[in-house]
Amino acid sequence: MAIEKIVIVGGGTAGWMAAAALSRLKTGNALDIELVESEQIGTVGVGEATIPPFVEFNSLLEIDEQEMLAATQGSFKLGIQFVNWGSIGESYIHPFGSYGYEIGGVSFQHIWHRLYQSGDKRPIQVFSLETMAAYFGKFARTEDYRSDDLPPTNYAYHIDATRYAAFLRGYAERRGVIRREGKVMDVTLDSESGYVASLTMENGETIRGDLFIDCSGFRGLLIEQALETGNEDWRHYLPCDRAVALPCKRVDGSAPPPVTRATAHSAGWQWQVPLQHRNGNGHVYCSEYMSDEEAHDILVRNLAGKPQADPNFLRFVTGRRKKFWNKNVVALGLAAGFMEPLESTSIHLINTGISKLIALLSLDGITQTQEDAYNRLTAKEYARIRDFLVLHYTATSRTDSDFWNYCRTMDVPDTLTEKIELFRTNGQIFREEDELFTETSWAAVMMGQGIAMGGHNPMADTIGETKLLKEVDEIEKSIAFLVKQMPTHADYLAKYCPGKPM
Repeated sequence: MAIEKIVIVGGGTAGWMAAAALSRLKTGNALDIELVESEQIGTVGVGEATIPPFVEFNSLLEIDEQEMLAATQGSFKLGIQFVNWGSIGESYIHPFGSYGYEIGGVSFQHIWHRLYQSGDKRPIQVFSLETMAAYFGKFARTEDYRSDDLPPTNYAYHIDATRYAAFLRGYAERRGVIRREGKVMDVTLDSESGYVASLTMENGETIRGDLFIDCSGFRGLLIEQALETGNEDWRHYLPCDRAVALPCKRVDGSAPPPVTRATAHSAGWQWQVPLQHRNGNGHVYCSEYMSDEEAHDILVRNLAGKPQADPNFLRFVTGRRKKFWNKNVVALGLAAGFMEPLESTSIHLINTGISKLIALLSLDGITQTQEDAYNRLTAKEYARIRDFLVLHYTATSRTDSDFWNYCRTMDVPDTLTEKIELFRTNGQIFREEDELFTETSWAAVMMGQGIAMGGHNPMADTIGETKLLKEVDEIEKSIAFLVKQMPTHADYLAKYCPGKPM
């Protein structure tokens, strides 16, 4: 059956990202796209931190960066700062760029380890532009200083998710997407195929479609309630199951840092996402070890300003649907699965879900091969991200609470155990298939939380020391020079994309 109409159920970030991206299909195709949402149903709206592929998503849609950041009160992000994860009082940054670059075909952590063992005690962080700029509160885009002998700036954004959804709504509607207000009261399945045939709205209206995108959040109105797809539970590996979100205004007038901050507490962690006009804050925690009241109190005590709203308490189960594409329903966002926003992957998984859908989609109809490929590729992506998040919890030396004792000693996936052991042996990290996180990402978290390289690739020892030192020195000097020339993050925002009034 040909796809002549796509129906997106649910708005928010997931729904409007899907609508904006799919609206491009209307050019040259007889395709109707409708998005159904109700203003009476709130959205989670806590996913305000992004990672670099999100910049590419906006670029692909030909969205003007300055306009988008101004509309969403956005700021720039060079990485994530982790506080108290390895041990209380320790801090490190997971940068978006690389440590140095390959020399003689050898990854930089091996080069650094060779020099470190020879007495060169420079920390590996000085060879990361994004880390050093973040420490000094500086920012500039590569386009501002393009030069062959200077490293590029890898960045993402902090955005107001509600404002971003509204921005994309305007984008999608201008390109022919129809929005329908109202609640879905019933879902009708085709008696023969089991496909979703139509939605019945609260006002009695029937909305038919050929392909349905489920962006209805945790409840999974189509993928779970209608099709009973089932869930894969990952609470053993990621035991946090609650969050409380609370925005605040920076009363001290401090500038927004160009990093997201994740601060570990006794039974979870607190996020701080600095926008131009406020901070997004939240506390992710495990209800087995902490009450809602205690979690709220810890969050309030650690805010960098005055709360601007009532606390929003959320319950979730970490894991994913057993299928992301089931019959003629594709689930995106929270309807597809949930992993805590520790590495800002929530919006990224919406992005890649949309990309895979568009790549596999044929308007001639839906095939089992398409469905199977989408599910296989997405399941691998979720598993790789899961392993990276679990690393943060298991790679800790904290013994101050039952929660951290559990995390430190829990069984972890074999795929993660292998990664850790290879790094401990000789610093080797294999980036498998289309894995999101880079060698630098894995190395930053492992070393940042106390997993040391026991050795390095022996090929690093074959490079002449004089030549090697000269090249490594130049990397450090280039980064130091560039950071010194960069404006502060606050000054850059004020000039490049000053936020529009609330």
